[in-house]
Amino acid sequence: MKALVYQEPGKKDWVEKDKPVIEKPTDVIVKITRTTICGTDLHILKGDVPAVKPGRTLGHEGVGVVEEVGAAVANFKPGDAVLISCVTSCGKCANCKRQLYAHCSDGGWILGHLIDGTQAEYVRIPHGDNSLYPIPEGADEEALVMLSDIMPTGLEIGVQYGNVKPGDTIAIIGAGPVGMSVLLTAQFYSPGRIVMIDMDPARLDLARQFGATDTIRVGTEDPVARIMEMTDGQGVDVAIEAVGVPSTFDICQKIVSAGGNIANVGVHGKPVELHIEELWIKNINISMGLVSTNTTPMLLKTLRSGKVDPGKLVTHRFKLGEILDAYEVFGNAARERAMKVILNA
Repeated sequence: MKALVYQEPGKKDWVEKDKPVIEKPTDVIVKITRTTICGTDLHILKGDVPAVKPGRTLGHEGVGVVEEVGAAVANFKPGDAVLISCVTSCGKCANCKRQLYAHCSDGGWILGHLIDGTQAEYVRIPHGDNSLYPIPEGADEEALVMLSDIMPTGLEIGVQYGNVKPGDTIAIIGAGPVGMSVLLTAQFYSPGRIVMIDMDPARLDLARQFGATDTIRVGTEDPVARIMEMTDGQGVDVAIEAVGVPSTFDICQKIVSAGGNIANVGVHGKPVELHIEELWIKNINISMGLVSTNTTPMLLKTLRSGKVDPGKLVTHRFKLGEILDAYEVFGNAARERAMKVILNA
């Protein structure tokens, strides 16, 4: 089969590779029909995730058709259309029993990280019964790809960890795919005001279409001064970091209100400076984490009901064999006006 393989920081290639096989009775082999590229894949290529070794097939999102199942798999059979979760869960360990699938003792985020991932023609999914979801009949598969990772990440790590409540004023720093996912899912909780902060005017325009009440363009406005002006000097109830660089985390520290929450969603490759000397007196909470995808069943229901449409995050489409071109577009998102790319096998 063909697969997108990480070689070393800054280098990747679309190469021939052995098709995966059943290794354990709980495995499922899935033939990929649609996948995508995540900002985390770009972090890997920069060398920010040293656990990823040369030769690894990247990718942790996608939908496909079951090709083969292990002897212990009960919920799926060949021919079933499935959504692949970015997080693998055994369903039996102590962390899985409390829905902390991100820290499954025999799983977690391993696809495209510790084992071969989804940017290939086939992928092996460990613990298939707990790590795959049947695709509802007639569902938009492009929209479903967004439920592999970015939608549950935005909801769990941004909105739920940030404790967004009805009437809150929230600020999202970073209008990329995860920031937009925070924006879409925050509206489940009816915040009173949603401020999107970014450098890209096109993304800010899109954020308004998706439900942002206010936008601030970094570079033409001082986001901290503007937020304080908008909130009568109080700051926001929830500041959500969705980029993964020190400067955006610093904005969150400066705009959070007393009694507020900072929710860090971005993947950081460098240390940030924590101004605890200023924050200790403000009674705030700081949260961060890796998505557990325990909200995926709920998100599937909202997708079926039409309450949320993550498919509108897709801006570019490629054939799977054009994945190197797709990386070029996604890696230059501002220039290309790219949000999410879909790769069709």
